Amino acid sequence: QVQLVESGGGLVQPGGSLRLSCAASGFTFNYYAIGWFRQAPGKEREGVSCISSSGGSTYYADSVKGRFTISRDNAKNTVYLQMNSLKPEDTAIYYCARRSGYVCYGSNDYWGQGTQVTVSS
Repeated sequence: QVQLVESGGGLVQPGGSLRLSCAASGFTFNYYAIGWFRQAPGKEREGVSCISSSGGSTYYADSVKGRFTISRDNAKNTVYLQMNSLKPEDTAIYYCARRSGYVCYGSNDYWGQGTQVTVSS
């Protein structure tokens, strides 16, 4: 069955860095775009970044542009989110999701369980 497992979250000071991983299994990984989303306490889930199936196209929310970088290794069935210059407002549960096709447009059809990121001094 389709599985997405996030890892790499934790507690970091403002200005610090973390790298999240999303390990996928149960489907042909290089056929699907993958997105990262986050949900802060009391807020709706929001899109953070997305990468197409080939890795050739990437998208970022304005709030993370220039600080976050998404990448994928199709040989390892894994998508990464490198997060630099972290701010307290980046605190949230981060989820990865499989998009319904090879591009980032469309809907999500499978989600991971999430990983907590806390940015605090």
